Amino acid sequence: MKTSATAPTTVPYPLLKEVSRSFYLSLRWLPSAVRPQLSLAYLLARATDTVADTELVPLPQRLETLRRWQKRILGKTTEPLNWREMAGHQGHAAERELLEKIEDLVLMMEAQADEDCHLIRHVLGIITSGQILDLERFGEPASGERVRALTNRMELEDYTYRVAGCVGEFWTRLCFVHLRPLPETSLEKMVTMGVAFGKGLQLVNILRDLPRDLRQGRCYLPADELQARDLRPSDLLEPSAEGKLRPVYESWLEQARAWLEEGWRYTLALPAGWRRVRLACALPVLIGIKTLVKLQHYAILNPDLRIKVTRQEVRGILWRVVLCHPWPNKWKQLPDSPFFLNP
Repeated sequence: MKTSATAPTTVPYPLLKEVSRSFYLSLRWLPSAVRPQLSLAYLLARATDTVADTELVPLPQRLETLRRWQKRILGKTTEPLNWREMAGHQGHAAERELLEKIEDLVLMMEAQADEDCHLIRHVLGIITSGQILDLERFGEPASGERVRALTNRMELEDYTYRVAGCVGEFWTRLCFVHLRPLPETSLEKMVTMGVAFGKGLQLVNILRDLPRDLRQGRCYLPADELQARDLRPSDLLEPSAEGKLRPVYESWLEQARAWLEEGWRYTLALPAGWRRVRLACALPVLIGIKTLVKLQHYAILNPDLRIKVTRQEVRGILWRVVLCHPWPNKWKQLPDSPFFLNP
């Protein structure tokens, strides 16, 4: 364990609650043996995501900030991070505070036990590589291009791994280090399912946010699949293109569903004694499944229609997760219950 006289000793959970959106609901359930490390890793990843999304700052400056960050997080430099200028461009007070505290958070990471620090460094390195790649691809569309798309399935699967699938691997390895008894399923199999779990959650976000991303010049659906349906990425700006797009979109809905099913198998494979981890995993899986059902039934290219699980529905999922957990059969069958089959 590395120590620093200036390193904070406690994760700023009030700040975490402000910036982590629905993921805070899962983080707060985690046992104390892994909650600080996972929460800290989330805050650091959320900070870099905020940098990547700060469009008021020129693209080259954002890329340079992320590359310097990557060197620091991988231990290639000890140069302190000062993101106060970047923080000044934030309209949300919590995001501004998050960027102002970036050096404190890095010092806190460096003060973790060696194995935990290594795992956090590794996952953040992968996430940042995905954010940099995303900015390089979409940051400045070529002249005349309204919307730029990923090239093929491989690029989309690689992206979902870099920004979310790797989190499933990190989560799994950290739990294997700190929690007992270990699952009967091997670490390698749990990591594979955990990666699919994370990729599924990210793909749900991509499919849900398609209209908004298109208006920012980004299309994560592969260009070769669109071309096979006689579509260009810019065609998707018109809601009338939904009919031609639906077969492509439905195939990715099925992929997201398959990955989330792996996420549910992952949740079921966790030991009964890991109750808090099981609850923390169940919530995002079930919210993702509920979102997919909505996406299957509503207009997917309408920019005025925000398809999401409502707060009331999230509360309903929370109650079902908690109340059904003591009964293994009811717990196992949760994704197939009527609540999750109807939009």
